[in-house]
Amino acid sequence: MKRIRSQIVLTIALGALVVAAASAATTTSNTAAKPSAKPAAMMSHEATAPAKTLTGEVLDMGCYLGHEAHGAKHVACGTKCVAGGMPMGLLTADGSVYLITMNHDNADPYNQLKKMVGQTVTVTGAVSERAGMKGIDVTAAKVAAKG
Repeated sequence: MKRIRSQIVLTIALGALVVAAASAATTTSNTAAKPSAKPAAMMSHEATAPAKTLTGEVLDMGCYLGHEAHGAKHVACGTKCVAGGMPMGLLTADGSVYLITMNHDNADPYNQLKKMVGQTVTVTGAVSERAGMKGIDVTAAKVAAKG
């Protein structure tokens, strides 16, 4: 019963992400039709927020949202899920979770994090928040110093 409930929660969470993405795509296409909108080639992906450095555990967001799976016991599954395209997150010591996004100018730090699921890392990048969701656009990543 617990597994079914977890699958339902995961399905709802992923469904919400799909709806949000579809809504954003519709909004973007409607905006592009207006003469006052910037052409796509002129839009910038530059960060508008100053860079911050955060430390936390790299998560596979699907399993974390579905059944709070993380830590050493979840490394193999999490790594497989992330390799298959599941979004990554960062769980900080205060319990905050940040969606990890790939920097458009340098994908290397994001791709490095795919191999660090379950590890405590330090990441740097622009932090933003929309509709209650926090995210970090990663520009640097490394395994955190033990201390």
